[in-house]
Amino acid sequence: MAINSTKIILGQGTNPHFNLALEEHLLDTLKEDECIFYLWQNQHTVVIGKNQNAWRECRTELLEQEGGTLARRSSGGGAVYHDLGNLCFTFITPKADYDLTRQLGVVLNAINSFGLKAYFSGRNDLLLEGCKFSGNAFLQRTNSSLHHGTLLLDVDMPNLSKYLQVSAEKMKAKGVESVRSRVTNLKEHIPGLTLDSMKNALIESFSEEYLTPDILKPSDLDEKIIDTYYQRYSSWEWLYGKTPKFDINLDTRFVWGGIEMGLSLDQGKVTNCHVFSDAMDQAFIENIAPALIGCTFESKALSENIIKIECADDTKDKKQELANWMSKKEF
Repeated sequence: MAINSTKIILGQGTNPHFNLALEEHLLDTLKEDECIFYLWQNQHTVVIGKNQNAWRECRTELLEQEGGTLARRSSGGGAVYHDLGNLCFTFITPKADYDLTRQLGVVLNAINSFGLKAYFSGRNDLLLEGCKFSGNAFLQRTNSSLHHGTLLLDVDMPNLSKYLQVSAEKMKAKGVESVRSRVTNLKEHIPGLTLDSMKNALIESFSEEYLTPDILKPSDLDEKIIDTYYQRYSSWEWLYGKTPKFDINLDTRFVWGGIEMGLSLDQGKVTNCHVFSDAMDQAFIENIAPALIGCTFESKALSENIIKIECADDTKDKKQELANWMSKKEF
């Protein structure tokens, strides 16, 4: 069905748990012919992907001591630092109308309207002169889809490095020495750039690509319903979860993301499993642990159970890579 209605939601507060709650509320209440564009900001926050280990990805104690907030989003991917020098954007569309090229085109056209030549690269990055200024992540539901990302306008780079704990393997895979060496603020390339001028450019670009939108504020939505989502996004269980001590810990990194597995064993069988990852395909990652519980703790058996995981066609190569890696482990 074609898109016949569009909305732009302009965030007002900077609480990441509320902003992510509002985002999921929009996803769950999307109409079948509607497209929503949501612009929002978080203050002094580290946001981790749905399947990441909070303690491994973020210096959580330091962040808390210095008045920061940890948040976990519903999509996959890696950890990012947000402050008021960062602008977040979200596209929410019916699944049939999801078009990453079109959505990224809205953002790139807005950026390039300032005279730049930004472009999409890799699995989820927007670059300018070889440096990243935007990371993107994605979530697919049965009938709706979400694509959200960041725009580094004037982020405090020392804080970005201070709170994120990026593994040496990840840096090596990206061919860089540090987080800061591969990112850039748009303000360095656009003298006089302001938050409002970027918002206006994005709104204009969205309106040109889609229909003229209705522009709303969070207060125009049902805040009581949003609060039910907020309770989950701000809960200890959602942010940290239970991370028991495991008998075996395995980890590796592929081009498509890192994998960290914790396995508990009893009489040669896997009794508990938790999988952490910054992979973009969060649904595949979530299906790994259930596939391994009850399996004999042997590399061949574990590999065979991974192969049996049902997944989308574009995930099958990743599944095969993971199974091949597991089959070569020596226990």
